[in-house]
Amino acid sequence: MQERSALRFEVFGTVQGVGFRPFVHRLATGLGLDGWAANTGGHVHGEVAGSAYGVQEFTSRLRSDAPALAEVRQVRVTAGRGYLPLPASGFVIRHSAADGASPEGPREIPPDAAICTACLSELLDPADRRFRYPFINCTDCGPRATVIDDLPYDRIRTTMRRFPLCAQCAAEYGDPTDRRFHAEPLACSACGPQLSWGESRGEAALRAAVKAVESGGIVAVKGLGGYQLVCDATDQAAVRTLRERKHRPAKPFAVMVQDLNAAGELARLSRTERAALSSAARPVVLLAARGPGLAPAVHPGTGRIGLFLPTTGLHHLLLRELARPLVVTSGNLADEPIATDDADAVRALAAVADGFLAHDRPIRARYDDSVVQAVGRSVFTVRRARGLAPTPLPLKVAARTPLVAAGAQLKHTFTLADGHGAHVSPHGGDLADAATMDAFTHAYDDFVRLTGIRPSVVAHDLHPGYLSTQWARARPLPRIPVQHHHAHLAACAAEHGLRTPFVGVAYDGLGFGDDGTLWGGEILVADLTGYRRVGRFATAPLPGGEAAVRHPYRMALGYLKGLERLGSPHPYPWLTKQFIDRLDPGETAVVHAMIARGINSPRASSAGRLFDAVASLLGLADSVSHEGEAAVALEDAAGTVQALPLAHRLVRVDGVLVYDPGPTLMDLLDRQRDGGRVPALAAAFHLTLAVVTAELVARVVDDGAPRTVCLAGGCFLNRRLLIEVMRGLRARGLRVLVSRAVPVGDGGISYGQAAVAAARLAKE
Repeated sequence: MQERSALRFEVFGTVQGVGFRPFVHRLATGLGLDGWAANTGGHVHGEVAGSAYGVQEFTSRLRSDAPALAEVRQVRVTAGRGYLPLPASGFVIRHSAADGASPEGPREIPPDAAICTACLSELLDPADRRFRYPFINCTDCGPRATVIDDLPYDRIRTTMRRFPLCAQCAAEYGDPTDRRFHAEPLACSACGPQLSWGESRGEAALRAAVKAVESGGIVAVKGLGGYQLVCDATDQAAVRTLRERKHRPAKPFAVMVQDLNAAGELARLSRTERAALSSAARPVVLLAARGPGLAPAVHPGTGRIGLFLPTTGLHHLLLRELARPLVVTSGNLADEPIATDDADAVRALAAVADGFLAHDRPIRARYDDSVVQAVGRSVFTVRRARGLAPTPLPLKVAARTPLVAAGAQLKHTFTLADGHGAHVSPHGGDLADAATMDAFTHAYDDFVRLTGIRPSVVAHDLHPGYLSTQWARARPLPRIPVQHHHAHLAACAAEHGLRTPFVGVAYDGLGFGDDGTLWGGEILVADLTGYRRVGRFATAPLPGGEAAVRHPYRMALGYLKGLERLGSPHPYPWLTKQFIDRLDPGETAVVHAMIARGINSPRASSAGRLFDAVASLLGLADSVSHEGEAAVALEDAAGTVQALPLAHRLVRVDGVLVYDPGPTLMDLLDRQRDGGRVPALAAAFHLTLAVVTAELVARVVDDGAPRTVCLAGGCFLNRRLLIEVMRGLRARGLRVLVSRAVPVGDGGISYGQAAVAAARLAKE
């Protein structure tokens, strides 16, 4: 008789809620092994016994053959006869043990996954018992993070515990050969959640919602991570009404389409973009629009459109019934958090929606839709939320002490870190809104409980006015302040596993500098623990502070009248006359006086504010309704137009290289006066900043800085700028890195803060 071999195994990573235990069962059974598997804390463990070959094969295939949604970070095996189950006892899945955080690290929360191909086929099959059931799911798809009450991941610890399985579902749940073996959100029309529209239920509720959209109405639909506002994307009146009610005058709406063919009718798709659209995360993908298929009010002021494919069975049913693209946008008013609770949704959205397509499965965690864009073959995350978060990100330098990073103010996220993993929260919004701040504090408490990470240190931004900074200072914990742009760059470095120094290019709107002034156009030589400022943009006043951000013409006046004196002449009056003459004389006089007297006009070395100024000078945006609107208009105007760079000048001030944009603005205005077309001028400005960046970095490298360059900051969401800068730096033989898994903007700040804090703590 062949001698039996045995071992105990433990698998760490994202291995709960992804069909890992059923996979282990199939693997062990297929190899003729006996034993068991169970969820415990945040990982999967168990025992197997059988032939030596079978046990060895089982060990190697635990990682290599893992389910697509799993992220196996470590497999630990311990051999020994003490784990020997009885021969031919079979393999079973045991009840989970809720034993808190693992000694090997924090517990991982599985992200939601879009409906899989097999479930979609069943949804549309009249012969299937789940035909047209909106909440269809299996071990390969469905809600995870949005329904979890606690870990380990079992139905009893999700919002599905209120829906007892019917006999047929229970049979599938217990059948090792079934795709729904231990699928915790498993349900059908007989035992699971049901749609509602007022007093109507099920198909009647769906028909009512379809009729409302067909009639030009706006419907609030309860999605995976919150309510969504839905209307006909081809109906100009409906889209305008949604803008008015939602108080969102210009920011583009996302559009959901039935499939890739439908997406291809509205946008030009590369192979990379097709793959992003159809991935399990189902993010909104920013694409080059084509054709007149959508209402003009969907994406005003930009030739790019955000498209995404259906996430759930409910979305598929809506799209197939309506047979048209749909605006599907966050169920909130501008700047507020997305509504999740049914009663709160009615209160918040009653004045926006004409009806509510709800259901009776509670949403436990708020997750907006993720947003990505492709540049060449690379996909860059713009907003990390449903489907992407909260999968942990790596920390090459481990956090030896559990910590929380409080993030920034806009596009807020926070990060919990312990060991080599950073758990970044989903996108939260602008903390200036009281409801968003309240949502942050609740999400933080939930994250601490679910991951088991109990911070003993807090990292935060330097800006004293950020509510995230104030929250951090109110914690009874040691604090690690992290400069804004260092955090931006550290996020990029950490994602790419850098532990050595690098040159960092950080271009954004505004961030608090270590000298108490506002930064935003920065060249740093840095590592994860610190930095040295070696280059910057010249400073200019922000007349009226925040008012200058909302009104780019003020920034233009700030550059024309108050640019830092670096030896170049101010623009001549005959060059600025065309711009000045179209402004209100009284307003212009007030702004001039503010600049001259230094009244409420803080100075900033900001690349983002320079974009605003140029957009206004070219007549593209004098006032804006949302962040980045002017810069997007400038990028859209530039398109793919070829142009020659504008004049520029670099000088040294107190040992720091400084880009003087005075000559750039004079050349821009001169070309404009000579009849230069706006697209060519916008393209020339983008190319100029790329040339300036390459020259700044080259000089720093010539002075002995590293040849690896990290790019970060919200300005690099601008595809034209990113492409030109990368091209210019690579042409000089430099290695260029950009964050992909985390946003280059403020949504990545908390991850960078965590990386810096971990590195500083490791040096102590």
